Amino acid sequence: MPREKIMAKDVNVDPDVFEALVDSVDRFVRERLIPAERQVEEDAEVPAAIVQEMREMGLFGLSTPEEYGGIGLSAAQEARIVESLCYASLSFRSLLGTNVGIGSQGIVMDGTDAQKRDWLPGIASGETVASFALTEPDNGSDAGGIRTSARRDGSDFVINGTKRYITNAVYAGVFTVFARTDPDSKDGSGVSALLVPADTPGITVAEPDRKMGQRGTKTSDVIFEDVRVPESAIIGGPENLNKGFRTAMKVLDRGRIHVGAMAVGQGQRMLDIATDYALERKQFGKPIGEHQLVQGLLADCQADLQAGRALVRATADTFDREGKAILEASCTKYFCTEMAGRIADRALQVHGGAGYMSEYDIERFYRDVRLLRIYEGTSQIQQLIIARRTLAARAG
Repeated sequence: MPREKIMAKDVNVDPDVFEALVDSVDRFVRERLIPAERQVEEDAEVPAAIVQEMREMGLFGLSTPEEYGGIGLSAAQEARIVESLCYASLSFRSLLGTNVGIGSQGIVMDGTDAQKRDWLPGIASGETVASFALTEPDNGSDAGGIRTSARRDGSDFVINGTKRYITNAVYAGVFTVFARTDPDSKDGSGVSALLVPADTPGITVAEPDRKMGQRGTKTSDVIFEDVRVPESAIIGGPENLNKGFRTAMKVLDRGRIHVGAMAVGQGQRMLDIATDYALERKQFGKPIGEHQLVQGLLADCQADLQAGRALVRATADTFDREGKAILEASCTKYFCTEMAGRIADRALQVHGGAGYMSEYDIERFYRDVRLLRIYEGTSQIQQLIIARRTLAARAG
């Protein structure tokens, strides 16, 4: 099923062409991804043919600038595409999500011209998979507590440490590794972001984790043992030594808008599933959708979904306009992922006992969306960010 790749120059000049891209993704989701969901769940793998179609559509390069072979969408445009894509199982989005988001954006935002030339074309085409190696066994959401070290040795750095739950590590061609380059620092001020080719000696990628949901998504531990890289591997060059925490926060800011859009896409799918079931399933001689308590569940889902979608789009517009949206992005990630959990719970409740059975799609979605409240900053981390910034703004 050949599909034409749409370039950024077309998207930015003509909004109708962007809408054509959205329509193309919608068709791809319904014709190719949704029918393959159960196979992905059983095989814990996205079929190679679908991966290739994603490459041909340019989906790996949604956020990469056109000059490096990508489509170069704005945050608002990216959110629209991600919402459409996440009407299907999150495993499909996860395969390209690191290239679109956290795996590439550090290079796009802070990389040197040489780093952009070396890595972004392959990332945009999907030939190179980029992984974001931040989380550690003892420092999940505490980016400032990183223990992985990068010790200077002449003009090189030698990396030692372990990263955990690293998405797409088994496919990675390059890792963005966050490591402590100032051994005397105790917070994010001594952390650098380094680009490390996956074939560098000393890197071990563990077997993929076995997870409750999103079984087609691959996460693994990555162990670094005396991994040597030149100082030019620092994102932004040697002058960006010890500034990796700043890069991580900028990347996560846009990434949280992306996750919010994922939650909206999943929420829409779950509401549609529950609504269809309420129209078809009969009890007491009529469709259960005619019972007011079932209607209440559906109404609450719809209200949550409308609020989440509006929040994602408003935050993305703020990010595009101002170049940052720290408070708004945390609010978006927090509200939308919690919203998806509420919709999952209500949608399963509409199904009654059937919703607990694996033959019904809502059982899988219920498991899949649970992860949204954890990665790229847990709900509790978002609460801290939101509260602190609210207090600081009021204090003046």
